[in-house]
Amino acid sequence: MASDLRRAFDPNRPPEKDLIDDCVHCGFCLPTCPTYVLWGEEMDSPRGRIVLMNAGLEAGSEMSPEMVTHFDRCLGCMACVTACPSGVRYDTLIEETRPQIERNFPRPLRQRVVRRVMLALFTRPGWLRAAALLLSLRLHRSVARLRGRLGTMARLAPRASVGNAFHRLPARTPARGTRRARVGLLQGCVQRVFFPHVNEATVSVLAAEGFEVHAPPEVRCCGALKFHSGLESEAVVLAKRMIEAFEDCDFVVANAAGCGSAMKDYGGVLADDPVWSKRAGDFSTKVRDVTELLTEFEPVAPRRPLDLRVAYHDACHLAHAQGVRAQPRSLLQAIPGLEVVEPPEWELCCGSAGIYNLLEVDAGRELGERKAHNLLSVEPQVIAAGNPGCALQITAHLEALGRPLPLVHPLEIVAASIEGRSL
Repeated sequence: MASDLRRAFDPNRPPEKDLIDDCVHCGFCLPTCPTYVLWGEEMDSPRGRIVLMNAGLEAGSEMSPEMVTHFDRCLGCMACVTACPSGVRYDTLIEETRPQIERNFPRPLRQRVVRRVMLALFTRPGWLRAAALLLSLRLHRSVARLRGRLGTMARLAPRASVGNAFHRLPARTPARGTRRARVGLLQGCVQRVFFPHVNEATVSVLAAEGFEVHAPPEVRCCGALKFHSGLESEAVVLAKRMIEAFEDCDFVVANAAGCGSAMKDYGGVLADDPVWSKRAGDFSTKVRDVTELLTEFEPVAPRRPLDLRVAYHDACHLAHAQGVRAQPRSLLQAIPGLEVVEPPEWELCCGSAGIYNLLEVDAGRELGERKAHNLLSVEPQVIAAGNPGCALQITAHLEALGRPLPLVHPLEIVAASIEGRSL
């Protein structure tokens, strides 16, 4: 009798049966799912994984290694959510499934260690700075020749200078002219270590547009990587710290797609917490991608011409998870002389997906190469992307193809236009 009551999923927020039953298995998701496009395997498609979720709710089911493998192969890109005509919330389903795996499946020791080390490194800017500086030494080239995760990490990481790694933003930057609102800026983990110039450009544009910017250095991590990896309890601790840090701001701004997506979901994650539910919900309503905020207000800083052909790359957690596609294009198209070109297969993930390219190395590499070819096909001078993981992934694969191009955040282009300088 006891074995009949056993299920793969425990009672703590398993995938919801009602959401599972919304899937009619029509197949519209298949051409947009990166792993299905690569392998053509049903269980590596959204509808196939939904079948596995349904099986996991049945009495007598077990969390098998095969089941976990198919869930682990999901990038969590949410392209299927955009494509689904039935409105299936696969995003909610996979986010409910991942913590179940981490609680109920005994991963092999080596796999556990690799995942914990990666997540610890990429969610602690101090550790990431140390790793960046090590990779900037002569070791970088020799390590990059290695196969597997360590070599992949070395190839992805840009050469970091001491100045960049330890760059600090002002904790407060006043608005220029009339103050329109007080915004909190999340500096991020990867962003502040590898792309401090993106944070600088973000602050510069926000201030020029009349926003007072607060960027407290002690705010470490929003919890996005841990949420997406199923470490829900650890992620919730980080979420609560984030809420406390920015609670008195009018808006909370993210310039990294994954961070913005996670913060917009705090209200849902903490909905059952009697102490934090309202605070989390109020916080999430204030979160904006920086391109969203800038298009909600009429621009006041004049744009100067930039003669550029820019390919815009849709970061998955911006386009699919947040539904933000028009806003970054609108900002760029408002710059005189600038042409925005659209690469094919915009909906397919570049293969970065948090730390996916370090855990699923072969799939990440195939998707990165595919994305690089698609971007090059429209012959841009510059590529714009609103997520640091995408920037690292695409840059590495462009270089591997021998066709490097400048890859910048859209706010870097806007800042150059406002300041009247070349990019």
